[in-house]
Amino acid sequence: MFGVIKPFAIPSATTLVKRFYVKRNSSTLQSYFLNNTTLILLENCSRTYRSKRILSTTAINYQSVVKAREMAHKLTEEDKTKALEPLLQNGWSVVNNRDAIYKEFILKDFNEAFGFMTRVALLAEKMNHHPEWFNVYNKVQITLSTHDVNGISTRDIKMADFIEKIIEIYPK
Repeated sequence: MFGVIKPFAIPSATTLVKRFYVKRNSSTLQSYFLNNTTLILLENCSRTYRSKRILSTTAINYQSVVKAREMAHKLTEEDKTKALEPLLQNGWSVVNNRDAIYKEFILKDFNEAFGFMTRVALLAEKMNHHPEWFNVYNKVQITLSTHDVNGISTRDIKMADFIEKIIEIYPK
């Protein structure tokens, strides 16, 4: 079972409420309570556990974890219409029977497609927001939706805008 639990006050004026240290098998568990969601960090480990879902991270750092865990909010119909307008003009489409957006990209060859996907993947890791995608040779199909809110959020819009900027560097 668990050892001694020691509560500590958080000095900053963030949304964090309490911090606990729990000892178990010589590993230190830190548990942060953030807006009714428990985020557990294992010190000296490269995994973050949140709500029974394992999120892989490379470096666990208090600031980056809190920043990466900003809550996504589903866009209202009015906000969605405004935010999607420029994306729809650039070839994105709303997925039928689902609150998601989709676009297919055709690049020169597999290497270019893989390079494009790598650039998007780096942002996805940084945002902790991963696209659904499919790649065959020079074709990349991307679907964006925020599963946490079961629909389109500002994260999807930011990622789609970034993808549009990235695709501009590739010759047509």
